[in-house]
Amino acid sequence: MRAPELFPYEPRPIQGELMGLFSEGIRAGGCVLAEAGSGSGKTICALVPTLQESMKLGCRVLYLTRTNSQQVQVFRELRAISKRRPVLGVGIQGRHSTCLLIEDEREWLRASPEELSLLCNDKKAAARTKPGTGCPYFEKLQSTDLEKLKAWATHALPTVEESTKHCREMGICPYESAKLLTRLAEVVVAPYVYFLSPFIRARLLDWMNCPVQELVVVVDEAHNLPEFARSLKSVSLGTASLKLAAQEARDAGELLLLDNIMVPQFCERMEELILQLKDEYLLDEDGLVPPGAVEEELMSTFRWTSIKLEGAVGNLAAHGEVIRENRRKNGQIPRSYVHSVGAFLALWMGVESDAYVKLIKDGDAPRLEAYCMDPGLAAEPLRRCHSSIHMSGTLQPLDEYHDSLGLPEKTFRKAFSSIFPEENRLIVFDNSVTMKYEERRMDEGLLSGILEKAVKLCKATTRNTAVFFPSYDIMETALAGGFGPDTGRKLFIEERGLAQHDLMETIDMFKKEGHRGGDGAVLLSVIGGRVSEGIDFPDSELEVAVIIGIPYPKPTAKQRALQYYYDIKFGKGWEYTVKAPTARKLLQSIGRLIRSEKDRGVAVILDRRAAQFKEYIPSMRETDDPLKEVLDFWSANHSGQGR
Repeated sequence: MRAPELFPYEPRPIQGELMGLFSEGIRAGGCVLAEAGSGSGKTICALVPTLQESMKLGCRVLYLTRTNSQQVQVFRELRAISKRRPVLGVGIQGRHSTCLLIEDEREWLRASPEELSLLCNDKKAAARTKPGTGCPYFEKLQSTDLEKLKAWATHALPTVEESTKHCREMGICPYESAKLLTRLAEVVVAPYVYFLSPFIRARLLDWMNCPVQELVVVVDEAHNLPEFARSLKSVSLGTASLKLAAQEARDAGELLLLDNIMVPQFCERMEELILQLKDEYLLDEDGLVPPGAVEEELMSTFRWTSIKLEGAVGNLAAHGEVIRENRRKNGQIPRSYVHSVGAFLALWMGVESDAYVKLIKDGDAPRLEAYCMDPGLAAEPLRRCHSSIHMSGTLQPLDEYHDSLGLPEKTFRKAFSSIFPEENRLIVFDNSVTMKYEERRMDEGLLSGILEKAVKLCKATTRNTAVFFPSYDIMETALAGGFGPDTGRKLFIEERGLAQHDLMETIDMFKKEGHRGGDGAVLLSVIGGRVSEGIDFPDSELEVAVIIGIPYPKPTAKQRALQYYYDIKFGKGWEYTVKAPTARKLLQSIGRLIRSEKDRGVAVILDRRAAQFKEYIPSMRETDDPLKEVLDFWSANHSGQGR
């Protein structure tokens, strides 16, 4: 297939077919699900057909990413396209990343996006009515030549970071500048939340001056979307928030709630109730809260009817609004914990029981959670846009993704094979061991035997090696038993709760060891963590991956409820809620190895249960001697190099 006119490179294998699939889906006004491995050029293959087809249809392109850092690749490809034809792409991020006033108003860093929006609106209103009293960056933007700004953005196609730097030099607001440019842009690049949150989506569509029906939406790293959609519709309330709400109410003057019951008294009873539910229903990490349990306890305590309870919840929200408004007038963050308690209870009492599960959860502060099991509730606008493209290196099973989000019947689906030579990668699983909990409980030496095998694999070569553990607890157990010194190599660890900046420093130091050509290093991480899902290790930066166990989800109350929900809805509870996410985590970890046609790597899974995932990893084979497999692979690929 001949490459489209806007395609700026020499087409690689599958790219023509990938672009053809995307074009067909857009022309049909449907949905496309595509799995294609890392390095296949999914970003450029999505941008070219969406730009060409949307132009013919009179539509606009909205490109959604999970993280802000993933936006950078989109702008790299837009710059390449612009050498064929000028194109305006605009990146959107929240005010926390783009508000210049935050540099002076440091307290604003603690504000939520909604709170920051209210503060921003007040500063803009002041700038309009009393120049010199509001936001100086917004004020200067009012007199800025928009055509010149557009010309610069079209020429530079800046990332959000680059645009923010340019706007700082001009003395204008980066956030408001991006809003103005979105109306003119062919491609708008934004985080998931800008399309899935109803409130933010309404604002975005207003900025773009575009109805949802005229959008072609691209979802990058789409395997993350279902859980993101669930979390967006879920809410929680912990004992820490209730303490803050009670104190806030006292500071506001002992607010009356209903029938001589004061707000602090109500919040304290809620705190007691959470601890009571924890004692009654918590099993390990969480527990199911019976329907109506919270409401019945509150009505019994305060001798209220259900109507009075609803009135009390409404009064909480009303008191909270007054507190927020007073704080806003005083230039403070317009936050109210009393309002948060009211908003939580309103949703808790009103959610659809079949789509939600109500939980009591443990942790630093025990909390109630109303967890949304149906990601299709948040993903509803994907059924109304003109068409959507969902792509990832680990999207299978495609039917599960489609069904979970409730995507249109007119959906095109294809999983593409790897474009890289099969001989460059070896994937084996050890059929002599397992991390299955029941077997480890019966044989206390099983874990130590598996860790011993992992140590031998780490010592087998001087190539950079990553060891992925099933949990932080098991990784910490291994370290306490001497796992690090036993490898005899320099060790780097993705520690529990490590700050992002510190993690990236750790990763950079690990990568440098691979380039030095010496003994290399060992990186310890967890399956499903930040290292295994989102960091590239090209060439010698990572050449061996050891995966300890199979990353099945923990059998928590939430997980069991989710599995039951999918059994009832689709008849595929285990396949959709256990097997599918586990396969994706395995593939994400293995995928760190091969990022280009030059990369070579070995992945060893120390668990015989990997055989269940052969349909997703067809090149994987079993062995009872993974050490020999690793040594033979590197001997065949790099004989005589001593590594």
